Amino acid sequence: MTEQIGKVTLDLSHYPGEDYYCDGTVEDEILEIVKNAPAGDYQKQIEEKKSWPVFYHLSPQRENIVSWLPMDKSTKVLEVGSGMGAVTGVLAEKAGSVTCVDLSKKRSTINAIRNQERDNVTIHVGNFTDIEPDLPCDYDYVLLIGVFEYGQSYIPTKTPFEDFLKI
Repeated sequence: MTEQIGKVTLDLSHYPGEDYYCDGTVEDEILEIVKNAPAGDYQKQIEEKKSWPVFYHLSPQRENIVSWLPMDKSTKVLEVGSGMGAVTGVLAEKAGSVTCVDLSKKRSTINAIRNQERDNVTIHVGNFTDIEPDLPCDYDYVLLIGVFEYGQSYIPTKTPFEDFLKI
């Protein structure tokens, strides 16, 4: 099953029906911000809210972690743990395609709304181990920004970190 949010495809084929990861009501607050404010107004929202989660998820400063990567429109990116899309936008600007994977439908919806004008973003919602067999194997970059340390929670093996890298 898929949903379209603007030009972004939200693939729910592996979504179990509930979000196993959530930061609580701040996610609803951020959802309302991205629904109602253009990206150019995020800084104003950050200043008004004076909230660490709002700053963390909406600040363009986080794009710096990937903005330097050499990419062109032939580049294919897999972003595991894409969350609310802090770096998805800059990846989509630079690369030809960005495939996102995240456990949370709400966070993925926020990501899709933020990037709804981009036709090169697909977001898969569910556990990476369930989604991975359905993904192509020819990515130029596989990014695990801020999620690798959670591998032990979602890779049910004796050596989850090693096994995560082997997938």
